[in-house]
Amino acid sequence: MAESPTTAAGTEEEQPALKRVLGPGLLLLFVVGDILGTGIYALVGNIAEEVGGAAWLPLLIAFAVAMITAFSYLELVTKYPQAAGAALYTHKAFGIHFLTFMVTFVVMSSGITSASTASRAFAANLDEGFGLDLPAGGIMLIALGFMAVVAAVNFRGVGESVKVNVVLTMVELSGLLLVILVGLFAITGDTADWSRVLIFSNGEGKSTFLAVSAATALAFFAMVGFEDSVNMAEECREPRRIFPKVMLTGLSITGVIYVLVSVFAVALVPVGVLAESETPLVEVVRAGAPGIPADAILPFISMFAVANTALINMLMASRLLYGMANQAVLPKQLGRVHPFRRTPWVAIIFTTLISFALITYVSLGQDTDVVPALGGTTSLLLLAVFTVVNIAVLVLRKDRVDADHFRAPTVLPVIGTVVSAYLVLPFSGRDAIEYELAGALVVLGFVLWGITILLNRRLGVKQATLDPSKLD
Repeated sequence: MAESPTTAAGTEEEQPALKRVLGPGLLLLFVVGDILGTGIYALVGNIAEEVGGAAWLPLLIAFAVAMITAFSYLELVTKYPQAAGAALYTHKAFGIHFLTFMVTFVVMSSGITSASTASRAFAANLDEGFGLDLPAGGIMLIALGFMAVVAAVNFRGVGESVKVNVVLTMVELSGLLLVILVGLFAITGDTADWSRVLIFSNGEGKSTFLAVSAATALAFFAMVGFEDSVNMAEECREPRRIFPKVMLTGLSITGVIYVLVSVFAVALVPVGVLAESETPLVEVVRAGAPGIPADAILPFISMFAVANTALINMLMASRLLYGMANQAVLPKQLGRVHPFRRTPWVAIIFTTLISFALITYVSLGQDTDVVPALGGTTSLLLLAVFTVVNIAVLVLRKDRVDADHFRAPTVLPVIGTVVSAYLVLPFSGRDAIEYELAGALVVLGFVLWGITILLNRRLGVKQATLDPSKLD
């Protein structure tokens, strides 16, 4: 985030270029590390609940949808190797100030819902790891306390260096590799029931098509994160050359890991047990490796993985809010920076309060599974953004640039648009709670937009042209 963004009057101070430090190896670790995390650690049981033992199928479909959309992102990031991602592409394709704002706000909101999902998963793993056996209210309080700690770290100021990202990625990966090793070990014994892997059952009386659609929409939460890598374009060496190979390789690696984990999970643990557990992978290790302390380790690995997810997303969300406030597209008070910590303290408080509200509202809801509700909302928001991005890549074909760049086969953005839009719509089998949460966040965006317009008119502040490159 630039320290001197565009002002309300439209002036801008010259900023030095970002340092290009990422080569293919480090960028690959960034992509893999950003995708791995809360989704597979917390939601494999809920995916299995929708479709039975064939939990690998929705993950495979979600991987295919992500891969198709990745082709659109690759064309755009190699054509415009700048930070800001979806906001930049929307701005260039349509030039509609309000649409760019809403895409940016939805991306920010997806970060908050993702972090809220991670906080609940953190609380569940902490409860499992220490054997506390807390009631639902206790889990909620731990989740809220965890988000408060994330806010404190965010306020203090966190520089996520590449070396730290490498360490965190290795920790996240170790937990999933542990599950895969346990599954491979189970092949030699009689602890697994491999017939379950091929059994399909419709969740909650839905049709087969709706059951797969609903499970895919939820599974997509496990595949998101690859789109964040385009924000690193200005810090990569030769982005036009390395991005296509690295992003597609990273997605493929995570796709293989996720399918293997889901296969071993349903083979080792009955679907009902997986669905009821908030720490499903712990159940997998416990069933596949009885008598060894591996299952005592996994909850803490999971806590570390989801904590990283929460922190990264809340950092992103607060900085986006700060950037929009400093361009007079949100109330300027949200852009205040603490004089000593040099962090956007008002934006941090605001985004944290939203996460508190989400966690509390879903936790107090009757018959609501908190983690899938929040994870599904994240998936819903990002699929809406992906729909816009897939359209943008087709619109921007008319915009020629003086550089060679990746070009996606035309059919892929078309398929990506249709599938992403379908997974956003109600008849895809999504739960109503996801639309309630997403709708509330979008309404909040409308309200903030309206308040800003009124305040700017009263104060005589000219609203700046939204510059997406200042919102990363």
